Amino acid sequence: MKNHQFTTYRTVRNGLTPYSGPWTRQEAAHLLRRTTFGASYAQVTETVASGLAATLDELLQDQPLPTPPLIVSDQDGGTIGETWVDKPYYVEAGMGGVNARNQSLTAWISRLMTDEAFSIRETMVLFWHNHFAIRSIQEPKYIYRNLDTLRQLALGNFREMVKAITVDPAMLRFLNGNVNRVGSPNENYARELLELFTIGKGPQVGPGDYTHYTEDDVREISRILTGWVDYGYFNTRNGDFGSSFVPQRHDTGRKTLSRRFDLAVINNAGEEEYGNLIDVILEQDEVARFIVRKLYRWFVYYEITDEVEATVIEPLAAIFRDNDYEIKPVLAAFLGSEHFFDVRSQGPMIKNPLEFLYGMLRSLELPFRTNTPLRQVAVDNAVARAAGGLGMFHFNPPDVAGWKAYYQAPLYYRMWINSVTLRERGRIADVLVNIGADLGEFGFFRVELLPLINQFPTPGNLTAMIDELAGHLFPRPITQAQKDYLKNLVVPGLPDSQWSIEYAEYQANPNDENIIAALETKLRRTVAAMVAMPEFQLN
Repeated sequence: MKNHQFTTYRTVRNGLTPYSGPWTRQEAAHLLRRTTFGASYAQVTETVASGLAATLDELLQDQPLPTPPLIVSDQDGGTIGETWVDKPYYVEAGMGGVNARNQSLTAWISRLMTDEAFSIRETMVLFWHNHFAIRSIQEPKYIYRNLDTLRQLALGNFREMVKAITVDPAMLRFLNGNVNRVGSPNENYARELLELFTIGKGPQVGPGDYTHYTEDDVREISRILTGWVDYGYFNTRNGDFGSSFVPQRHDTGRKTLSRRFDLAVINNAGEEEYGNLIDVILEQDEVARFIVRKLYRWFVYYEITDEVEATVIEPLAAIFRDNDYEIKPVLAAFLGSEHFFDVRSQGPMIKNPLEFLYGMLRSLELPFRTNTPLRQVAVDNAVARAAGGLGMFHFNPPDVAGWKAYYQAPLYYRMWINSVTLRERGRIADVLVNIGADLGEFGFFRVELLPLINQFPTPGNLTAMIDELAGHLFPRPITQAQKDYLKNLVVPGLPDSQWSIEYAEYQANPNDENIIAALETKLRRTVAAMVAMPEFQLN
């Protein structure tokens, strides 16, 4: 997919200057599309009324942690309705218990995105899940623990997050930290801690020297990190899971980092030593730059020009360092800036699969609700599988660097779209809006559009109704020719006034099923065409 009007940032307008321009539905919807998994029409309306400052405060406000995922199946072996995250496995359940918990966990994540509060937190959980990527973890309790850590610290302190993730049981498993021991160091996590998680590699300037660190640093850091192990998969004796430090496995020798870290010496500190190391790494200014560049590519655009580097990245990095790596001040400055609301920042990204799918569900207000917990798990898993079929499934990024759309040139976000995924996006949209998703015993789901347009200021005016729909579903205004095309789908070959007549009849008979069905058919035909347009793929 190519949209030439969005391809290049030639200049930066006002950088991090606080935004003071128009505050309309377009700007409010832009903020919510980027910071949440989609917003209802009412939420956008409330955001316009609240103003930017109050909206940012609310988006960045700490939220209560969600109730942990629950046992919903007899296959688990536990008591239905209780959480399984602190429960042992039952031998009688076998792999059925593991599978049931995996399904419960996937459904839990899916429901958190569907029912997301007015908060940036779940978007930031996904950002950090992409940053500290894990995959191929077979123990659902490990995955839950990893996500719980990211959720608790998603808007907190990056220093504390790196420390927590370094000894996280899922990360110990994924990058072999659990086999890193004195005399036989494993360099996997040490390398990724530097290259992907904190400071970045930089251009190679000599043998084993990558500007920001050296191969000698990788070797020394692997020694520093020796001694940590996880409790092991599928513990059937008790519900404990986590990690612990084994002194006998730790290298107690002195470690010296390279001149890239000012020849810092790390002396033996047992189970506190890894934290001392991270403090040394975070003394380097490049760490803040590396992280805010990733935030920029996530929230604004992949191209970071010299001007963006100077007027956006550097001041954001300074805010990050000056606040001892607290995340909220960076997001507040960034998301409230002139640069973020520059019209060229609105719509140049292609939605990732989760933004596409959950954004459609939330903006069209299709909640996918059923009447029992077991059925709800099945339905929420179906939604998650649909996103996985588009190329984005939790716990399964392609590699330790995360999803390629956020780092691999030259395509970046365009990697989300190919002949297969574009066709599948169209099929999913058509099913949800037009045909309906028939999940058999679990229910039939299809968007109802009259409740949406009834919220518009003048839903009986065809031009105004199309304008409101377009503003709600697209990041930028569409052309008059496109609007005329959509109007013709509502009243084919008839004057605009025909819609006013039919809507007035509905208002006079709001419970008449035949009138409702006739209007819903017209609206579905129109919205199905809208979600099939290239503009709907943009964010």
